[in-house]
Amino acid sequence: MPALEAPLPWLLPLQTALDDAIRGDRLGHALLIQVAPGLGGDWLAHWLAARLFCKATTRSKPCGACVPCTRVVAGEQPDLLRLQPIEDSKEIRIDQVRELAAELALTSHGAGRKVAIISPADKLNRNAANALLKTLEEPSGSALLILVTGEPSRLPITVISRCTRLNIPLPRNPTLAEWLRATGDHGTDWESVLSVLGPKPIDALQADTGALIDLRRETLSALEQAVRGGLDPVDTAEFWGKEDYALRLACIESWLVERVRHWAMAGQGSAEPLFAALEDLREARQWTDTPVSKPLALERLLWRINATAPNRRPG
Repeated sequence: MPALEAPLPWLLPLQTALDDAIRGDRLGHALLIQVAPGLGGDWLAHWLAARLFCKATTRSKPCGACVPCTRVVAGEQPDLLRLQPIEDSKEIRIDQVRELAAELALTSHGAGRKVAIISPADKLNRNAANALLKTLEEPSGSALLILVTGEPSRLPITVISRCTRLNIPLPRNPTLAEWLRATGDHGTDWESVLSVLGPKPIDALQADTGALIDLRRETLSALEQAVRGGLDPVDTAEFWGKEDYALRLACIESWLVERVRHWAMAGQGSAEPLFAALEDLREARQWTDTPVSKPLALERLLWRINATAPNRRPG
């Protein structure tokens, strides 16, 4: 995670709005940060917590150097609580929410406010979400709950309606690539990295960029072979389905979208096979976290891509 004082340009408007709310005592008791994964939702939640705990009270942002700020970064701030799926669980459970509510009811260690970050909030199971409602309706003292999610539609409307919603508009990849060049290695082809990972600059900084660029190059080369009829869809799908399935789909999507753009500019031929392939890709993506055979989804997709060649029709 970037340092608290690091500039994340796409978050600056929200940081300014949050600082204004703090200064005007308008922050409320529950915030819902709606942001795609990898764009800094967790970072913004910790930035806000540090802004509230920071000893440099004249500043409009956390100093990053005082004891409370360093404790937030190190995960050692006693009045900052974190709720997330534990161990191998894919859910946040009701007993975790009950423990959080009990902790929030206690006096803070620093005689100030307590802050709880729930992320990703869409992992609250039904019972946990219902239990959280009581805390949202009757907050303890000056406690602040910060929910972070990339999928707000998975949260009950009763939870959403009790929070102040903060939307982070999706920045364009060139903006993110420029930030990555300034923050990370300038020699890295960040546009290619983002085309595989999606608009996830925080994840990109921590990724093995060389491996991602190689995977993209290999995938795009195979797709060009598929269009020329020189790729075995069965063997390729079997190999791709065993690992890096989601990353392969991201590469395929960027390749298809680029071909649709070329078709729109040229205005020649039919784009029906391309749109059919995009539809198959959306279906294949739904299988990412399921036990359904991924090679089967990829095989169908590769056959469809084979049909996007000029003078070739879907079989």
